[in-house]
Amino acid sequence: MTVQLKNDRFLRALLREPVDRTPVWMMRQAGRYLPEYRATRARAGSFMKLCGNPELACEVTLQPLARYPLDAAILFSDILTVPDAMGLGLSFEAGEGPKFASPVRNEAAVRALPIPDPEVELRYVMDAVRLIRRELDGRVPLIGFSGSPWTVATYMVEGGSSKTYAHIKAMLYDRPDLLEELLDRVTRATLAYLSAQVSAGAQALMVFDTWGSVLTPAAYKAFSLGPMRRLVEGLPREHNGQRIPLVLFTKGGGPWLEAMADTGCDGLGVDWTTDLADARARVGDRVALQGNLDPSVLYARPEIIRERVAEVLESFGKGNGHVFNLGHGIHPEVDPEHAGAMIRAVTELSPAYHQPD
Repeated sequence: MTVQLKNDRFLRALLREPVDRTPVWMMRQAGRYLPEYRATRARAGSFMKLCGNPELACEVTLQPLARYPLDAAILFSDILTVPDAMGLGLSFEAGEGPKFASPVRNEAAVRALPIPDPEVELRYVMDAVRLIRRELDGRVPLIGFSGSPWTVATYMVEGGSSKTYAHIKAMLYDRPDLLEELLDRVTRATLAYLSAQVSAGAQALMVFDTWGSVLTPAAYKAFSLGPMRRLVEGLPREHNGQRIPLVLFTKGGGPWLEAMADTGCDGLGVDWTTDLADARARVGDRVALQGNLDPSVLYARPEIIRERVAEVLESFGKGNGHVFNLGHGIHPEVDPEHAGAMIRAVTELSPAYHQPD
């Protein structure tokens, strides 16, 4: 039996339906800024052990909801679970970020990549989704997510984080056919992964395209937006009679908002480098917008945070289709009380934007 949602404000906003106030959640809301998260991660022993333990992943997913009146939970996981399940040997080095033992840099490596079965190699993620849905008991909806195929492929080819993207850009210009083959495999794996999250209980989906903005406009449309369009076209948009909204987010993606909206997604994440009023004017009522407070505002005093929240709300203006969020993930050094000040400001200030004229 499906549990009735007690708070569906987030889902209704993504579908551009009326809400009483602007819903709010934070990218990376279960993270290192919270002392309770740090304690659970220490108990797990490592980040990957935390991701791989459904009970602990559920615990940290729910921690921010115990502190704040948030309107959505987001699955605690990582965008690199898919390439890890492809056998690339993911590890996280202290202070260095993710590393792959076996980067993918030639035809043989690309063609050897399997498409993981989400209920086998990625069963721990699906078990976490099922457990979180059960523990939420309809309190708020659960967001599932993945990295975009381009962003995931970037890590796979570079072998970790990069400042120059030398290996994948060499592949892009020297062997675009090979990059397309790699992106096809990653896209198929991501489609299976996100579809399985919906079957397991995710009620909305988000695709994080962290590195799309390092591409030229033409390359972005071919190698980043193209695979995301395939996701939009291939993913289940309804489950058990309920619409499953899909949000695309390209960090630094302001120049391509119209093209992103044209994919048929339900919402666009907008970072703090784009004005929401401008974004809304450009995409009209085709999609909802999510964002877009600069995460660094949360270093400021609570009264300043409130002023900046007011500016973001005013930037979007009156009407439906806005989900309040940071323009990217919350920083680890942020005082949890400052995150609370932001959420409080949204809940107190946003109802005025949803009153009939």
